[in-house]
Amino acid sequence: MESPINVRSEVGKLNTVLLHRPGVELENLMPDYLSHQLFDDIPYLIYAQQEHDTFACTLRQCGVNVMYLKDLLCEAVNRAGVREDLVNDYVAEAHLYGSYMQEAVKEYLLALPTDKMFDAMAGGVRKSQITKLSKYHLVDYAQEDFPFYAESMPNLYFTRDPFACLGSGVIISHMANEIRQRETLFADYIFRYHPVYSKVPHWYERSKSWSIEGGDTLVLNEKTIAIGMSERTSPQAIEEVAEKVIYSQTGVEKILVIDLPKFRTFMHLDTVMTMVDVDKFIVHPNIQRSMRSFVITRGTGGRKLDIAETGLPIDEALRQVMDQEKITLIRCGGASTIDAAREQWNDGANTLAVAPGEVITYIRNHVTNSILRDHGITVHEIPSSELSRGRGGPRCMSMPLLRERI
Repeated sequence: MESPINVRSEVGKLNTVLLHRPGVELENLMPDYLSHQLFDDIPYLIYAQQEHDTFACTLRQCGVNVMYLKDLLCEAVNRAGVREDLVNDYVAEAHLYGSYMQEAVKEYLLALPTDKMFDAMAGGVRKSQITKLSKYHLVDYAQEDFPFYAESMPNLYFTRDPFACLGSGVIISHMANEIRQRETLFADYIFRYHPVYSKVPHWYERSKSWSIEGGDTLVLNEKTIAIGMSERTSPQAIEEVAEKVIYSQTGVEKILVIDLPKFRTFMHLDTVMTMVDVDKFIVHPNIQRSMRSFVITRGTGGRKLDIAETGLPIDEALRQVMDQEKITLIRCGGASTIDAAREQWNDGANTLAVAPGEVITYIRNHVTNSILRDHGITVHEIPSSELSRGRGGPRCMSMPLLRERI
């Protein structure tokens, strides 16, 4: 039976993709908590949904089958006991401090139809939605100003991060920030219980100790992947993934590790570099020569893995590990320092390839989009006045499940 997951490049023709349409979770963003919630501003939900619908429509016009996280999750938990287990796990990770409170939230969620239950879990549970609870303990009074029993998951529309498809298997992320850790529950239940996806091999589990996120993983070709060693992906997790995929007959022989600066502008590898063709990348201007990189291969001399620093500029390191004659790095924003800074902030380097040399981008990054066209890339532009407020672009908002091999 053919695997329902098959991703062996970043640019092979995209057949099936997973999205999450933004929901009430964006209505539960609050100015006082934006830093904790990993947002810089509050998107207007109605327009964000319209923009996201345009994104999905553009994908369909490119011949892509669009699936939604909520639909897969509802299909996965539609069996005896699984729905209850999901709610139990959700509540256990919501940091509710009293059993009386945990039971009240469980009761509230389980009383909802499954699709509405998903919306409530993603959106968060406001204290105003469960009015029967009284203050029993001193901590109830100490935390009475915090308006939620369970916090929302406002970053959920960035479906790239909670898991990553690699070959015919998945990396289920251990997210670096607490606000995002429960997002991976949905991936975990889909890949354990969904009738189509439950047999997919796992290259990493959310229960592991070290953080890794999908935005740091780029599938360069059938033999090579790149992983960003970032503020959100740890070197320990990279080694665990490398060992698993290299020794699991995936076809992967090399992992190029790119050491990113540990701050928000470089939060993931795909915020500073994405593939737009088999030999072309759009990049943050600062990535061209400033990044250290390492190559991980199957070990020799009794070692599981061999790790060697390349000492090369990124374009040359990519050329060698990908076995290409030439790699072209296209600068986000071009030669202008002002354009580069502005368009990088608005995810100009975060493109989604739907085929070799064909990408989806935000329309607001007009300088970068023009430069991409000058390099022969077909560009499909989508609106982004609200979606971009979450600091993520088309690649961040999508999880390819099936791509054609090149």
